[in-house]
Amino acid sequence: MAIRSSKMRALLLIENNSYPQDPRMRAQAETLLRAGYEVTVISPARREQGWHEVVDGVEVFRFRAPPEAGGFLGYLWEYLYSTTALFALSVIACCGRGFDIIHAANPADTLVVIGAFYKFFGKRFIFDHHDLSPELYDANSGGRGNPIVRRALLALEWLSCRVADHVIATNETYKRIEMERCGVPAERITVVRNGPDLTRFNPIEPSPDYRPQGKTVIAYLGAMGLHDGLDCLLRALHHLVNTLQRSDFHCVLIGDGQALEGLKALTTRLELDGFVQFTGWLSGEEKLRALSSADICVDPDPCNPYNDCSTMIKIAEYMALRKPIVAFDLHESRYTAKDAALFACGNDELDFARKLVDLMDDEPSRHFMGMSGRLRAEQCLSWAHSVPNLLAAYNAVTTGGRSRRATLSPEPTIKKR
Repeated sequence: MAIRSSKMRALLLIENNSYPQDPRMRAQAETLLRAGYEVTVISPARREQGWHEVVDGVEVFRFRAPPEAGGFLGYLWEYLYSTTALFALSVIACCGRGFDIIHAANPADTLVVIGAFYKFFGKRFIFDHHDLSPELYDANSGGRGNPIVRRALLALEWLSCRVADHVIATNETYKRIEMERCGVPAERITVVRNGPDLTRFNPIEPSPDYRPQGKTVIAYLGAMGLHDGLDCLLRALHHLVNTLQRSDFHCVLIGDGQALEGLKALTTRLELDGFVQFTGWLSGEEKLRALSSADICVDPDPCNPYNDCSTMIKIAEYMALRKPIVAFDLHESRYTAKDAALFACGNDELDFARKLVDLMDDEPSRHFMGMSGRLRAEQCLSWAHSVPNLLAAYNAVTTGGRSRRATLSPEPTIKKR
């Protein structure tokens, strides 16, 4: 029989990324560990990972991830399979060291079933609202999705927010949606922004593997899904070559995902093979080295209701590395980046290319934007500024009290010389 600890115990559920590769969930788990919680995480496994291990004090259970699939039936199978696997491993975790709080990060919103089940046994349930699933579905389907599926996603979102003892929102926009669309009172919501851990995310020496001589290096970091806008970026690069007559650049695309093979094919069709480098998934020092080799970083997420409301962690990571950014003009991206980015109009790919040229030809502005971004990351956006809010949310469910909303530091100002 397992010996029960007197410490509070938290179980974190992740469906769409592995641990410790998921930076937000890793930061949350390690924060709780330092605050005195016993922490268990359940996540999918990458190919090289085992099903059970302890990572820096965090007990981790993993299940074999389902193959990537598109379409309604593919997503339905993925979510049913993953929810079942997460539930089965949660039973194993419960019979081991156990847990007092179950913390589920969406997608999928079907994890509310697991949270609701354990509430019958006196556990507390925190819903960590990473994505607006109805808007994400619209973005992935190009607005042509099944209305019945969308209504089901809205219902699951509402149920997740209402069943939860406390809701964690990633930004103020999500909090407003949780209040207005799901009817959650403000005192049951805590905003815990995503941000880079500056103890791990700092510039390092660039690598010639990513810096062809005489080229301006443009870099992208992140998932390569159907809604992430890499096709927009490639068409912008096509404009850069053919409309604006620029060939003095090299674009490094870091990451993988469902759209990767299609993006490689599009690169060939647009005759960009000599300009674009796909690195695949990079982590740790190699990821930092690739990004540190860049002169400009990009976030090509197109304008749509999902992206406009969502905080993109890649932007804050670029800022932590002192990189100037080009992005489309999204509400939350503008809030995050401020003076560290140039924003292209709407989904105008030619304007995106023009903004790239503006930075390619203006090294002083690149330097100013990079320094401005790093200062904002240090003073407002790093993970350290979210720690008090995360602990306040946990305090709210462990004591029955209201969460105390920690305020961010005053926004920094920097003068351009």
